[in-house]
Amino acid sequence: MTLKRATWPQGTLLELEHSSSILRDNPLGDPYVRKHHVWLPPQYDSSPRKRFPVLYDLVGYTGSGPSHTAWKNFDENVQERAARMIHERRMAPAILVFPDCFTALGGNQYINSSAIGRYADYLTREIIPFIDGELRTLDSRESRACFGKSSGGYGAIVHGMKYPQYWGAVADHSGDAYFDFVYRADWPNTLNELAKYRRPARKPGPMDINKATAGLKPGLDDGRVRRFLEHFWAGNKPGGAEIMCLMNLAMAASYDPAPSAPNGFKLPFDLETGELLPQRWKRWLAHDPIHMVAKYHANLKTLRGVFVDCGWRDQYHIHYGTRLLSRELAKYGVKHVYEEFDDTHSGIDYRMERSLPFLTKALAR
Repeated sequence: MTLKRATWPQGTLLELEHSSSILRDNPLGDPYVRKHHVWLPPQYDSSPRKRFPVLYDLVGYTGSGPSHTAWKNFDENVQERAARMIHERRMAPAILVFPDCFTALGGNQYINSSAIGRYADYLTREIIPFIDGELRTLDSRESRACFGKSSGGYGAIVHGMKYPQYWGAVADHSGDAYFDFVYRADWPNTLNELAKYRRPARKPGPMDINKATAGLKPGLDDGRVRRFLEHFWAGNKPGGAEIMCLMNLAMAASYDPAPSAPNGFKLPFDLETGELLPQRWKRWLAHDPIHMVAKYHANLKTLRGVFVDCGWRDQYHIHYGTRLLSRELAKYGVKHVYEEFDDTHSGIDYRMERSLPFLTKALAR
């Protein structure tokens, strides 16, 4: 792939620092003073009296806002892609905001959690008014949208469901859905990873399973989760299995927080037998978009645009969830665009060629 140097105006990338009251006492001790990247389209300077719609980019798990504004080899970053599409008149000029919502658990789902922090409130109650106060935005929900991929896509569709007073349109790229497929199948690998931190360590020979499980309290950490986290946070070059284990723990902290539980959240599987804990899994499913549409479809209908897509070779099998999500949206009469494409979960930023023009057109109605 050969990239030609852009000959069109590239706009301006800003870095704005914000001190958060909402994150000040977050349970993970993550920074509450954060720097957020913001991109201004070329027209922002050339039309000094004009106000602009705003698009918020919610990045996926293990990512943060600045990762989407950084230089990319053999590809465009997000603001370069937007500048080109504006130049080609495929997309209306808009301000792009890249929030920093990273956490010690590798990210979050852009929802409120007593185990991670109030990231839904952080976005809607602090970052939105902060951006509106600093820049020439069209400061109404009809001129504001959010979009994202993976966990960011999940955040976008859930914000459209639960916080429509802040958003006029949403775009969900390969967002987590159908938890029975997306998460449940990977928990055996997580249990195997956590077993390395069991105390006392397992020894070969006869095993009394009743004795081994006698001290376990369903859904609660017996110490292995905490030891895993401490090992991970020590910075020992985590591998893929450790990252996936951390992700499932981050999801447990998102979907089943419990202030009285060890680490502030509960687990959906028995640590020794791998048995599903129905009451715990029920808490997860309450956050599954395919089940949330029934409760929040009226809110979704107030949006000016809903865009969902997924590759049909998604290695996390999310395309099955997005199909179910689309079916539920149709069932409840929520107008939306659903598309599939021949690709996986990885390297699909080019799909913003579909979502960003869709969002600016929806906001311009």
